[in-house]
Amino acid sequence: MSDPLLTRLLAAIDQNEAVAVVTIIQATGKYAAALGQRTLIWRDKPPHGQLGDLSPTLLAKSQQCLTNRKSELLSQVNADGHLTLFVEVQRQRPTLLIVGAGHVALPLAQLGKLVDFEVVVLDDRPLYANKQRFPMADQVLAQPFQTTLRHWPINNDTYIVLVTRGHSHDVESLIEVLNSPARYIGMIGSKRRVKAVFELLTQERGLNSQEFNRVYAPIGLDIGAESPAEIAISIMAEIINVYRGGRAISLAEALREDKGLPLHPQRHKN
Repeated sequence: MSDPLLTRLLAAIDQNEAVAVVTIIQATGKYAAALGQRTLIWRDKPPHGQLGDLSPTLLAKSQQCLTNRKSELLSQVNADGHLTLFVEVQRQRPTLLIVGAGHVALPLAQLGKLVDFEVVVLDDRPLYANKQRFPMADQVLAQPFQTTLRHWPINNDTYIVLVTRGHSHDVESLIEVLNSPARYIGMIGSKRRVKAVFELLTQERGLNSQEFNRVYAPIGLDIGAESPAEIAISIMAEIINVYRGGRAISLAEALREDKGLPLHPQRHKN
């Protein structure tokens, strides 16, 4: 007979859901009968399995382990006894959502796949958004930017890169994802283009300029990248920096400190 909990766990992993297995590994006193019980927990839906005497506090801490992507031992000690559980966070692939299928998107999709992201490419032009052009991508969507992003299941494991072909597409795409729970939002463009997008959204949409502080724009780490492949490397490096909690300085952060900073320092030396 199959284990219902194992079946549910495998289904969650297949669907790339953030899930953790909570197992009670020590239990004394009142909690003794709960020893060995297991349950599955998610961040956004009810647990599945034998909760035993898992308190709301321990459940909240277990869900925090999911958010932190870190397995951990948790304990509860009181007059009723001692309870220790192991929260085993199942590895979930982060999603790299590339909005735009132009020259930068292709090497970026290759790099994203190389570092084991789930890669999704979106563009409204079937000539560019197709499996022949992006064979490495998990999904290639030839669909409108705005409506697709509006209904896309964005979560804390989503990394969004806006590399569209034009100003208007940047605007409509950014509107849809700006207040989403995405872990990362980056937008390509010169300082002038980025400034124009932000000013347009502030003036015409009434957005607070502080909302744009979460957007990595101009995109990428400050490595002086110029070619599409170099730009893709700088973007993926910035995403890994956010994903792993690195200490590298993003170009967007550097520009917030010094608005006069040139994007291509080597050109200014020649």
